[in-house]
Amino acid sequence: MLESSALSDKGCVRSNNEDYCLIEPELGLYVLADGMGGAKAGERASRMAVDTVAEIVLMAQHRDSQVLISAVEEANRRVLQASHSDPTLEGMGTTLVAALEIAEELSIASVGDSRAYILDDDGFRAITDDQTWVNEVGRPLGLDEDTLKNHPMRHVLTMAIGASSPLTVNYYSVGLKRNALVLMCSDGLHGVIEPSQLEEILRGGRNGTSLEESCRKLIEAAKQAGGPDNVTAVLVRKSA
Repeated sequence: MLESSALSDKGCVRSNNEDYCLIEPELGLYVLADGMGGAKAGERASRMAVDTVAEIVLMAQHRDSQVLISAVEEANRRVLQASHSDPTLEGMGTTLVAALEIAEELSIASVGDSRAYILDDDGFRAITDDQTWVNEVGRPLGLDEDTLKNHPMRHVLTMAIGASSPLTVNYYSVGLKRNALVLMCSDGLHGVIEPSQLEEILRGGRNGTSLEESCRKLIEAAKQAGGPDNVTAVLVRKSA
């Protein structure tokens, strides 16, 4: 049995929230997107992508990893089509991370730099790899972490929904042990909060703190660190 909770906030600087998330426990589906684009385009892209993934999974006769990947690819097609057909939406796009419960595992698909982490008996670690210049170019070049944190290319994505076709979707399958806790979040959280602080808050979620309270603590931590971006957290815990 999985428990879940989600919370999103515009942060301390942005005037609107371009993040969007959805939890559908009956489907075993959890999705988060971080939109980008002028005016309201980012909001439109993130909502369209998340709703498309949910629609495709709901309609599937058999839910498996390929259904999840196909749903993300269809989200890309629809966002691209919308941006090409409406000049006010030109250039819109979104990151996305989606998790689908399949048997005793979570199938996870990601595009861009929204992330999934897991905390279980083996410790705290990232599940996903960012599709960013930093991760795919900077680190392989041997640049140190301090340089990467201040590099002018540090915010550049190498892949996003609505940016190109075909789309490269990163896929992961994670076995869930009892009391395992999965965090999915936008870079408004992981980009400002150190992994050690994320782990500390999540450990409370394994030791009696409600998932709702853990989500609130994650959002507040990002805002206390300046909240420069929209921030969203989705928590999924295996309770039995």
